[in-house]
Amino acid sequence: MDILGTSLRVCVGDLDAAVGVYERLTGTEAVRFQHGPVAVAAVGCFFLMSGPEAELSVLSKVTATLAVKDVDEAVTDLRAVGAEIIAGPLPTPIGRNLIARHPDGSIFEYVDRQGG
Repeated sequence: MDILGTSLRVCVGDLDAAVGVYERLTGTEAVRFQHGPVAVAAVGCFFLMSGPEAELSVLSKVTATLAVKDVDEAVTDLRAVGAEIIAGPLPTPIGRNLIARHPDGSIFEYVDRQGG
């Protein structure tokens, strides 16, 4: 599997205030979208998330988001090492994603830009 990059997840109380900080630190402009009731801003290598605590508590269990060339290839490699596919692959507005629990218990999201 080709891992193309990693994004860190940050839960924030005030998304608008946080966006300005992270835009300044990364030198990039935020791309905003909704994930159900959670507002998300992708800024550089960060996913800033704000919303209901119940939703954030689930999303914050994911250690990081890994961009991959192909989610289907990731599934094959993850299963080969004994990882459990918790959700997906599913289409999203920007591609496909899946959530996997590694054998050590760590949970990661894998995303690609195919078939969004």
